[in-house]
Amino acid sequence: MPSFDVVSEVEMNEVRNAVENANRELSTRFDFRGVEASFELKDEQVKLSADAEFQLQQMRDILRGALIKRGIDVKVLDPSSIVRSGKRHLQDISFKQGIAQPLAKTLVKQIKDSKIKVQASIQGEQLRITGKKRDDLQQVMALLRSGDQEQPLQFNNFRD
Repeated sequence: MPSFDVVSEVEMNEVRNAVENANRELSTRFDFRGVEASFELKDEQVKLSADAEFQLQQMRDILRGALIKRGIDVKVLDPSSIVRSGKRHLQDISFKQGIAQPLAKTLVKQIKDSKIKVQASIQGEQLRITGKKRDDLQQVMALLRSGDQEQPLQFNNFRD
């Protein structure tokens, strides 16, 4: 029986490249001359540090632009609150990976409500969709793409 998996993953190599590009752009920007500001990728988190809070907001915009250029959806960003340490402002931005249980349940409900003849099962942080016809699976893919989820979804392991 044909099947495929629905996952939500971020390619960390692309994130690393985006962080390097953002650091390069930071060094060339006029409004960041003479300011100690930097992006640092560590353990699948990007650490932003700057002298002022408004500079962190500008840095987030720079990072978003770099991620978009690398083909990463910005819905995966999960920023933490801004921490002030002395005269430095710090913020950690992590990435949403995997499909959380509540989102998986709503996706399964959405698939069942569509009356497409497929089975959807939750397997850890991914969904496995199984059906008798390849066309039914493609309908499910189109349905999930058209929906407005809180994080981007990818489809892999398509088997006939």
